[in-house]
Amino acid sequence: MQTRNHIKNELGDIDVLLLCGGFGTRLADVVSDRPKPMAEMNSSPFLDILIDYFGRFGFRRFILCAGYMSDVIKDYYLKKGGQMEFIISEETRPLGTAGTIKNAQKYIKSDTFLVANGDSFCPVDLAGFYKFHRQKKPLMSMVVSESKDTCDCGSVVLDDCQKIIGFQEKKHGAGFVNAGIYLLEPSVHRYVTSGTRLDMTELIQTLIDENQPVVSFPIVEYWLDIGQPADYERAYDSRALPPDLAWL
Repeated sequence: MQTRNHIKNELGDIDVLLLCGGFGTRLADVVSDRPKPMAEMNSSPFLDILIDYFGRFGFRRFILCAGYMSDVIKDYYLKKGGQMEFIISEETRPLGTAGTIKNAQKYIKSDTFLVANGDSFCPVDLAGFYKFHRQKKPLMSMVVSESKDTCDCGSVVLDDCQKIIGFQEKKHGAGFVNAGIYLLEPSVHRYVTSGTRLDMTELIQTLIDENQPVVSFPIVEYWLDIGQPADYERAYDSRALPPDLAWL
């Protein structure tokens, strides 16, 4: 049986792509001078919180996929010292979440690689997620979070074996939502054309149509997306958060 330290060493060899290229239109009224993942959170960029959390599990190499106001991200992270390695993958026009991953392909050194949204946080056990992905051997694994109401973001449809079989439009009711964290294998790149805009849900639907397994890693942990002003203000005041998301 592999020890926790052995898993941590393995994760140190896995690249992490953080998706940071959105325009942050919904957050513009409260954060207008920087890209959304760089929004200040108790004197640090929100992106630092994600990176520090991933670092606890052993991840060391981060590819920051930047677009809108990418110079802010570049200036900050390319000057950072320490044990973390930062690579900036820039896009000159919006490519969608899957298109952004394809755009960063030339920087990815590891076979299996992790992708996460740069504007949301979920305290998922990333070591457990990696072990799950390695045991199931799918082309893609995706963290899904149980929600009492999926009206704001729509739900992920699962079969009895927890494979993802589709998506359901936004409507009231309980279900699982996409937590924005994925583990992927390199062959996924063949399903995305370079320079083409493609969102992650479209890529997943293509994989499903091609009978390529996409499995879910269900969790019950609370997750936070700072894309809405109210959510950002709540995250900024950590007293309003559950204990596992309070970063004071």
